[in-house]
Amino acid sequence: MSSPKVAEYKRKLASTLLSDSSLAASNGDCSDNSKILHFKERAPEPKITHNNNNLKVLYSQNKCPAAEQQSKKSYRHIPSQAEKILDAPDFTDDYYLNLLSWGSNNVLAIALDSALYMWNAATGDIQCLLDTANPSNPQAHNPITSVSWVKQGNYIAVGFDNSDVQLWDAEQGRMLRTMKGHAARVSALDWNNHILSSGSRDTNIINHDVRIANHVVSTLSGHTQEICGLKWSEDGTQLASGGNDNLVQIWSLASATTANVNASPMFTFNQHQAAVKALAWCPWQQNLLATGGGSADRTIRFWNTSNGQCVNSIDTYSQVCALTWSKHEKEIVSAHGYSQNQISIWKYPSLVKVADLTGHTSRVLAMAQSPDGCTVVSASADETLRFWKCLGPNETKITKVAAAKAAVTPNFMNSVTLR
Repeated sequence: MSSPKVAEYKRKLASTLLSDSSLAASNGDCSDNSKILHFKERAPEPKITHNNNNLKVLYSQNKCPAAEQQSKKSYRHIPSQAEKILDAPDFTDDYYLNLLSWGSNNVLAIALDSALYMWNAATGDIQCLLDTANPSNPQAHNPITSVSWVKQGNYIAVGFDNSDVQLWDAEQGRMLRTMKGHAARVSALDWNNHILSSGSRDTNIINHDVRIANHVVSTLSGHTQEICGLKWSEDGTQLASGGNDNLVQIWSLASATTANVNASPMFTFNQHQAAVKALAWCPWQQNLLATGGGSADRTIRFWNTSNGQCVNSIDTYSQVCALTWSKHEKEIVSAHGYSQNQISIWKYPSLVKVADLTGHTSRVLAMAQSPDGCTVVSASADETLRFWKCLGPNETKITKVAAAKAAVTPNFMNSVTLR
């Protein structure tokens, strides 16, 4: 005979687990609370918050349009081949000269021996602005050694082997004046509004006020060998000079525009181990100057010209002949000579190489950037000009209006001879 506890257990088991409703009914138990285990109160409902499912939030972020746009910004197509090639016969193979300049009027000026040619990037027209060659007197040969467009306008400065500096109106095709003062060839020129600075093999920098008859406003004597690089900062407050004495010097606007034969540079940088021709001021960071050394140095250095500190550097393993900063990205472009003859694009400040552009068969001696900042032209001792459309903004950044402005030139024939 079973005890009452055993009988109760059997009744509960039959009622709940075996779903024996007849047995439960016969025992008079029809309660819903007939389970063996039962919460006295219902479990509380979870609170609904925006952090309820972290994984769902995490993975759903990868699908949002903003993230897709962000990932696309990191990439842009850089053509490995030159967009256009122009022949440049008699281009002088001389590291110390500056024979190429692209003006704000979208006209490219290039000196070929004693002649200065103008190539209109919008129309493709070519004209010879001047030629000092005198067939009847070959001994009077006077090659062009430097050219520089004024920042805005149609005036161009031309330096010569005989130490003269001429100012020309390119639109009218006439010479405006000749400025003297140097004792040797003029190898570097740059503008700061109405001030034209010229650097020479005589080791001096002369600052000319082109508006007045007595044009020499100051002479800067800091280098001991030929000056092969001159660049005014974007805001016009500092002048950088590079020379064959391996020095880079920074001059203030006051010293450049005040008649003082004893003027001293703000800073003198002597870390380069070869001549410094390549100079470039950063357009988006004040007081940041990039300098490049020759074949015995091969290094690009970056300077803070407010305190004179070298903030970055990289060994390029090749002679540095020219530098230019991108106007659209935080990048810098370098042109090289011995031994690779390439154009290199670098991210800044990481200095990760973005691309190498090859095609020249001899050292790239000069480089210039188009007014819209999308195209770089390189001039080489192989007597060719190559146009690289490598600096345009990312496609995701270009609006319809910007895209219309981004067209530097129509796609003319692949090869054109300047003369």
